[in-house]
Parts: sequence; structure tokens; C-alpha cells
Amino acid sequence: MGMIVAELRKTLLGWKAYFGIAEVLSLLRDIDKWLRHKLRCPIWKQWGRAGYRELRKRGVSVREAWNTSKSAHGPWRLSKTPALSLALPARFFRSLGLPSLAG
Repeated sequence: MGMIVAELRKTLLGWKAYFGIAEVLSLLRDIDKWLRHKLRCPIWKQWGRAGYRELRKRGVSVREAWNTSKSAHGPWRLSKTPALSLALPARFFRSLGLPSLAG
């Protein structure tokens, strides 16, 4: 994940410098949300069968963690669930070095 964020960082900082003067913050926030959604997907895949334990470790309730980990939906759809949003919030990605376009 560190390599992916490092590569994304270069591009996002360029976008931020170019589009940062524009007054379309809502669009930039939408791109930020989509990027975090996109990055949660491979993390969920990487967790594999340990997904329930990882969610519980990160403060997700038993019920939400169970429903998410036992869901028949694919990783892309699950990466937008409240459980994964709580387990992997925006500050998690900031700690990896992912810049925000809107902020």
C-alpha cells in the first residue's frame, strides 16, 4: 500500500497545484472520497479471511464486522460499507501520506 500511495502522491500533488485555485471544492471532495473507496478495496482483499478480526481490531462493532465479513458481495462493493469507512477513515490514508485534494 505504501508504494501505491507514494505513486498517487506525486499525481495528486500535481493535481492539487493545478486545480487548487479553482472553486470546485465539492468535485475535489468527491474525488478524495472515490480514491479512499478505491484504496479500501485492495486492503480488504489483502485481509482475506482475517477481515472480521481486522475490523474488530479497528473498532467496528461485532454486528457490523460480522455482516461485512460474511457478505456475499465483492470487495469493491464492500469497500464502501460503513464498517470499512470506520476501520479505514481518511486519517488512516493521511497517515500513509495520501494528500487531500480538497484540503
